[in-house]
Amino acid sequence: MKKKVAIIDHLGAHGSSHHFYLFGQAQGLIENNVMVNLYTNAATINPEIKGLGFFQFYKRIFNTNKIIAFFRYFIGSLRSHIHAKISKCNIFHYHLFGSSALVVFNMILAKMFFAKICLTIHDVKSFSNKSQFSLYSKLIYFFADIIITHNKFSADEIISNYSFLENKIQIIPHGNYIPFIEIEKDKNFARQKIGINENKFVLLFFGMIKSVKGLDVLLKAMPEIIKNNKEVILLIAGKPWRDDFSKYEEIIKDLKIEKYCKLDIKFIDHKDVSLYYASSDIVVLPYRRIYQSGVLMMSLCYKKPVIVSDLPSFKEIIVDQETGVFFSSDDSLSLAHEVSQLMSDNDLMQLVRKNAYNLMEQKFSWQRIGRLTNDAYNKISYFYKK
Repeated sequence: MKKKVAIIDHLGAHGSSHHFYLFGQAQGLIENNVMVNLYTNAATINPEIKGLGFFQFYKRIFNTNKIIAFFRYFIGSLRSHIHAKISKCNIFHYHLFGSSALVVFNMILAKMFFAKICLTIHDVKSFSNKSQFSLYSKLIYFFADIIITHNKFSADEIISNYSFLENKIQIIPHGNYIPFIEIEKDKNFARQKIGINENKFVLLFFGMIKSVKGLDVLLKAMPEIIKNNKEVILLIAGKPWRDDFSKYEEIIKDLKIEKYCKLDIKFIDHKDVSLYYASSDIVVLPYRRIYQSGVLMMSLCYKKPVIVSDLPSFKEIIVDQETGVFFSSDDSLSLAHEVSQLMSDNDLMQLVRKNAYNLMEQKFSWQRIGRLTNDAYNKISYFYKK
């Protein structure tokens, strides 16, 4: 039976680069002879991908009254699912960052229309923990025909709590951002736009600021890093999410490193992202826990050397001293040492950035991701080849 997939995702371009993931996945599936419709919100611009059906049925569901947002979400989901059914889509694919009654509602709609359900689980924690939302998680998992996680670490965490899901889970990595970004080659121009002296050595902490991302670990490493290079500056670019940035400002003040920090604490518009990466020399990801990092993938696609915590999920992508550099997680002294070492070794910086970009092109291409996703769909009994 010919597969036609409805990717139904209300988030799209809202507050992140998630829409690039959706576009890449759609492109990869189409290149593997799968028909695709994408249903998303009105703020997400049509990528103009040949062969892609693109529909914006989720209207003004963000930054509004919760009751109004719920009603608009309900209408958007209803329209998306009905259109997908009329369009003869037989797989409904959802990207989930959390469990809720609204997600369960979508699952019920899909089953009412006799569709097969594929889930890509992005925030594994919300689905693996035994929490107040565990009933929603169980229902969502019950309805799913196939579940995609980005790495073995994420799959193992889900299975440790829901062993019956082992045969449903497929591991497919996060694809690269190469088709969707334009690298700003003029570092001095980028620094001028952001307001950084061209002679500085710039460490970049980029993306949503959460306590689990270990910004405090990086700040506490700065005094030791500064001892080795007085021209270093830490560029922090991103918006706090369920985190109070004042605690980081206190650390900066207590350590007397104000003049070594450039704070752009805001949502970074997509058109400005390339400026921040162009301005940086090294990107630091001092995370305490992570399942899959879009920031890591973005950094490697922008050809930047990275220093990351030695977490299991990072070890599935990074090889130490080859495609990046590890430090001991939650250890500021270890981080300071590795940053200082890499700053002083230009040959290693060039090696890891080159190797990492080649890795992104080869192992994490969307054509390959599309093939793996199509293979996952084929594991649904409905599509077994006779």
